[in-house]
Amino acid sequence: MERIDEFDTREKDADRRGDWMQTFTGRRFWPLDPRPEDVCIEDIAHSLALQCRYGGHCVRFYSVAEHSVLLAHKARPEHALWLLLHDASEAYVSDMVRPLKRFMPQFREAEDRVAWAIYRRFGLNPADEPREVKELDNRILIDERAQLMRPTGQQWHYGGETEPLGVTLAYWDPRTAEEHFLAFFTGLTGYEARP
Repeated sequence: MERIDEFDTREKDADRRGDWMQTFTGRRFWPLDPRPEDVCIEDIAHSLALQCRYGGHCVRFYSVAEHSVLLAHKARPEHALWLLLHDASEAYVSDMVRPLKRFMPQFREAEDRVAWAIYRRFGLNPADEPREVKELDNRILIDERAQLMRPTGQQWHYGGETEPLGVTLAYWDPRTAEEHFLAFFTGLTGYEARP
């Protein structure tokens, strides 16, 4: 016999678009129908700490969480939260390498909707994203390529940037990356995140 609470949940969620995924904390998240109230910073930190940049095609493990913390440290204080969360959508839709993402408009649209829900959840207006976000994100590519990738003699496109950001990668293990991400978030917002 079907339990009533299961039936009630399905009825309540009938208006949601697509299917839901279970997150690290046990929540349900609809990547095609993201809502700010479904976003959880602990889920974001945990997932980004386990995801390797560049689709794993680097000489050492380097997480999206570490990348985000390094950028947030380099940002102007009023933009630090933007930089910390700029790749947070990858916690719910994973990352796609840039050469492929350019040709996947539906993926990009879904990723943007998730990013907007995350920004709204944490009090940021997506329409006000500072230019510094793209600038620093492109500049760190120069540092990351020099420290993470094998030399090939071929040029990369850095979004028009020519100066490295000047960061040294620490190659944090996932647990350390998650702790740093949550600590930085707590420092910016006062929210007591639990790793």
